[in-house]
Amino acid sequence: MKRDKLPALTEREFSLQVEGLFKLFGWRYAHFRPAQTNKGWRTPMTGTKGFPDYVAVRVRDGKRQIIFAELKSEKGKISTEQDDWLTELGGYLWRPSMLEEISEKLR
Repeated sequence: MKRDKLPALTEREFSLQVEGLFKLFGWRYAHFRPAQTNKGWRTPMTGTKGFPDYVAVRVRDGKRQIIFAELKSEKGKISTEQDDWLTELGGYLWRPSMLEEISEKLR
């Protein structure tokens, strides 16, 4: 019997899953989403482009934990600027296939 492959998650669907995990495990988070304008997709901000999609923080056992994460679909490409930010912040590049690993990290 041939198994059907599950359809690939979009970044938006994946974002909703990650946000659910943030809430479940007690993280405070901010997500910077692009908006469509008459000039195409833009993320309103100032500064160096490529900042990660999510910043999450919580205090557990008296220690502050901070996570910077860029979310991409399985085939989504990360820009050089995004990679630079993640490297400098010690952040994460997360994809839908990593959901179990992400859950463990946020637990």
